[in-house]
Amino acid sequence: MAVASKDASLYEHRDHIAVRRALISVSDKTGLLELAKALHEHGVEMVSTGSTAQQIRDAGYEVTDVAAVTGFQEALDGRVKTLHPAVHAGLLADLRLQDHRDQLAELGYAGFELVVVNLYPFTETVAAGKPAADVIENIDIGGPAMVRASAKNHANVAIVVSPQRYSDVIAALQQGGTSLDLRRALATEAFIHTANYDGAVANWMIEQEETAWGAADIDVTSHNVDDETDMVFAPVENAVVTYSISGAREAVLRYGENSHQRAALFTDPDASGIAQATQLHGKEMSYNNYVDADAALRAAYDHAAPAVAIIKHANPCGIAIAPADAADPIAAAHELAHACDPVSAFGGVIAANRVVTAKMAETVAEIFTEVIVAPGFEPEALAILTQKKNIRLLALPADFTPAKTEVRQVSGGFLVQEVDNNFKPASQWQLAAGEPADAATLRDLEFAWAACRAVKSNAILLAAAGASVGVGMGQVNRVDSARLAVSRAGERAAGSVAASDAFFPFADGLEVLLQAGVKAVVQPGGSVRDEEVIAAANAAGVTMYFTGERHFFH
Repeated sequence: MAVASKDASLYEHRDHIAVRRALISVSDKTGLLELAKALHEHGVEMVSTGSTAQQIRDAGYEVTDVAAVTGFQEALDGRVKTLHPAVHAGLLADLRLQDHRDQLAELGYAGFELVVVNLYPFTETVAAGKPAADVIENIDIGGPAMVRASAKNHANVAIVVSPQRYSDVIAALQQGGTSLDLRRALATEAFIHTANYDGAVANWMIEQEETAWGAADIDVTSHNVDDETDMVFAPVENAVVTYSISGAREAVLRYGENSHQRAALFTDPDASGIAQATQLHGKEMSYNNYVDADAALRAAYDHAAPAVAIIKHANPCGIAIAPADAADPIAAAHELAHACDPVSAFGGVIAANRVVTAKMAETVAEIFTEVIVAPGFEPEALAILTQKKNIRLLALPADFTPAKTEVRQVSGGFLVQEVDNNFKPASQWQLAAGEPADAATLRDLEFAWAACRAVKSNAILLAAAGASVGVGMGQVNRVDSARLAVSRAGERAAGSVAASDAFFPFADGLEVLLQAGVKAVVQPGGSVRDEEVIAAANAAGVTMYFTGERHFFH
């Protein structure tokens, strides 16, 4: 049904609106009493609910219970208290319209100029691992209804969903009322807030096995997916599965990949990663900085041992894990990673999966580096690195965990997949050619197999002693990637091991590695010409393993 349009002139007045009556209902009580004090001092009537009203009253400020306004006591354990015409008429009445003013008067209701609401702590309840019954009780109904009603009616009502905005409200009170610009901004934040909230609820519902479409009957073990994400991928006939993406804008960036492109950073309220990292020092992060930092972070966290990845244009310049006997493991890992390709590492982005030590900082300080991201920095390391004016230092959130799914936009929609971070151990590989590798060579092969995942396909990575020594990436055929890896490794190729992210379609790519002196190779296998490739390895006396899995990274 079409909605009748209003006279455009209505939207040209009521800029500043004095606040006479405020509705307050908050789960997060941060800053509540400071706001209540300011409202009291400016003669604002406060209407509130439950514990919010009690806290305001205990502080000595007069407050009216919602039940006194509605004439209806809270019911159903508090599930129904603000869902009443006396509340929502006051939120939705467009006081620019005489007809709305007359109807309010006939009903005996009054409008609100300010609404302060934040919602039940749904995501916090989920994160705390509470039972499903507790999670469901923290799905807010009345709160989002009040927020959306007020945001829709922002021509008349200021809606505040975050304690961080209380100072703006207090400043507006001191200036005689809220401006239309402020109310529009608050309304936008309110709709983002409820969208994120609903998205979090929807994603939680998707993750539950006991759903309306019978997902509890699915043999989830056959799908090789994590319990939390099973419902996204499980092939249930006639299932209605949704996947929501939403976020709050954290920053407008200087530009995108290129200076003529606009860009912004949005944060997912349910995630903890590079977007939530704390910048401790340096210039403003750019679009490309975020992309490279995220690639570096993922590459470093592909390894359980202390590891460092150096990234340039989303590809590794070097990846390394620390030797078992290293006195300073993360510093040793960085030195090995840097040695892979010092030329390309100039101006690179570094990620470490351990706290950056002073020794690592001393080495990095001698190299032009755009960004370092790590779980933390020793005080001495910060003192060293902050002497560099422009280097950006990012500390990961304490609750950082690598993502389990990833999303890529395509025209008309988006793709969702599990993150590729499962690597078969050598004990599950098939020996396809040559003699079984010794323990040290197997360790290098396992490292190379995990490290090649971070390389853009087609990917060839040469490694020795737990460090990459040559990387070939992003070529349209595997032969060129092999040549590039060998070229970058130089003399270090002899005696190294090699990993290929996908099978060799012909023996020619492998032959490039054999001619360079590679002593062992790990690859998925599965080519129709596997026998030809195996014969080439056997002829050269080189060990080759098949994993039965590939690690394309586009």
